[in-house]
Amino acid sequence: MNYRQLQALYIQHAADGLCILAFPSNQFLNLEPGTDEEIKQYVTDKYNVTFQLFHKIDVNGNNTIPLYRYLKEKLPGYQPKGDIEYNYVKFLIDRNGVPRERFPSSTPPMKMHNSIQRMLNQ
Repeated sequence: MNYRQLQALYIQHAADGLCILAFPSNQFLNLEPGTDEEIKQYVTDKYNVTFQLFHKIDVNGNNTIPLYRYLKEKLPGYQPKGDIEYNYVKFLIDRNGVPRERFPSSTPPMKMHNSIQRMLNQ
């Protein structure tokens, strides 16, 4: 569901400047067990994903990449230490690189449409 909706948002707003950066993580119930290449092949074949898909990362713990440390510091959410609670937590970052909104994993990407539209119109 999330990849399909993210791709729909990307198609709709890419010409307006929307960039989607996806970072798979296997830290939640081993939901991304494949290699980077296997994950990319899967989302490309099943969902026709054309947005940027990065290599698998840790989003919590000692091996958290700096980008996610920064995002969790700026928009901590409700978990201790701002931790990511589950796959598909989404961050909306403006054109200047400032984190503006954090959406929980339970938020379908299409529910972000109004926030994305507002930000793209600024």
